[in-house]
Amino acid sequence: MGAVERGGEFVVTRAEGVHVYDDKGNRYLDATAGLWFANVGHGRRELADAAAEQMTKLAHYSTFGDYVPDVTLQLAERLAGIAPVPGSKIFLTSGGSDSVETAAKIARRYWVEMEQPSRRIIIGRQKAYHGMHYAGTSLGGIPGNTEGYGELIEDQAHVVWDDPEDLRATIERLGADNVAAFFCEPVIGAGGVYPPPEDYLTAVRKICTENEVLFVADEVVTGYGRIGGSWFASTRFGLEPDFVTTAKGLTSGYLPMGAVFVAPKVAELFFAPDAGRWLRHGYTYSGHAAAAAVALANLDLIEQEGLLEDAARLETTLQTRLSPIAEHERVSEVRSGTGALAAVQLTEPSEAAGLAASLRQHGVATRAVGAGGIQISPAFVMTDAQVDELGTAIETALG
Repeated sequence: MGAVERGGEFVVTRAEGVHVYDDKGNRYLDATAGLWFANVGHGRRELADAAAEQMTKLAHYSTFGDYVPDVTLQLAERLAGIAPVPGSKIFLTSGGSDSVETAAKIARRYWVEMEQPSRRIIIGRQKAYHGMHYAGTSLGGIPGNTEGYGELIEDQAHVVWDDPEDLRATIERLGADNVAAFFCEPVIGAGGVYPPPEDYLTAVRKICTENEVLFVADEVVTGYGRIGGSWFASTRFGLEPDFVTTAKGLTSGYLPMGAVFVAPKVAELFFAPDAGRWLRHGYTYSGHAAAAAVALANLDLIEQEGLLEDAARLETTLQTRLSPIAEHERVSEVRSGTGALAAVQLTEPSEAAGLAASLRQHGVATRAVGAGGIQISPAFVMTDAQVDELGTAIETALG
């Protein structure tokens, strides 16, 4: 905050496609798609029109009890149709942090209803990011995000981000009958863009199954096509998670919205006709009608324009163009090759913020991510020529 007071704000006034413009009229290649979210690109009138049309009919109404706007029901059915686990129920939220909080609460509640109330511990990973609410902040594995708040939630633990056996050992140490769930980003996002080590996801999913620990795939970043070629990383890697937390690409950021996919194993317990169970949880804007209309239009664009395939193209193009940058003396590695995601890791982490600022002088808007990385997560409409432009700008700024 002090740095902003000294240096002033970087004011963005408009955007189009893969470019954003500042208040002086300068144009920048948007390397981050806003914040991992503008999957279909900026300035899509189709999404603005969908919002306006819905707002003139019904901007929003409560989704508590049996109330539901028709467009919200349509979205829930649409999402159930692409869910990684068939038959999943959809809980709509206002964003990724809400989605994580929702999954954490339902996971603990599930075990209470299963008459195993001792299963309260939730496990996260080092380097992980799960949003900024209480549960997500606690579960995250980025030290700077948790410092200064004390213990936010009890009964949580962390494991090494890349070692399945550490998860197994931790569950054994805690006692499987005390562990509720394991939260896992298929590709670690804000923690630095770390793709999963080979066979890691398969291994941790198997460990959770063996110990009856609920598996939560946090796909706030990877969902809705960013993984490349599939709607979700859970589908690409065959994870069959008990929960999938999502947001960002659901509306491409045009309106705030998130969703939790709850697999039948968990959902059926609550939806049993004679169970008489209440789930006393929800948000004022859960299933917001205008946001639902935008989400539906956004999913249409992704399908109609073949953007899942474009994300897969970007996976290859980013890796091909950016990998040589790892040879630069100021770069320790380039992480890429799993979805439309990459990070250029600097040898001296403290230089990352300065490099991100320097890149603006070369026409690129991005940010530092993790411990010394530069985030790259473009809109799926970015061309190969624009990827080359991005790579050239990074090389020039490094020099």
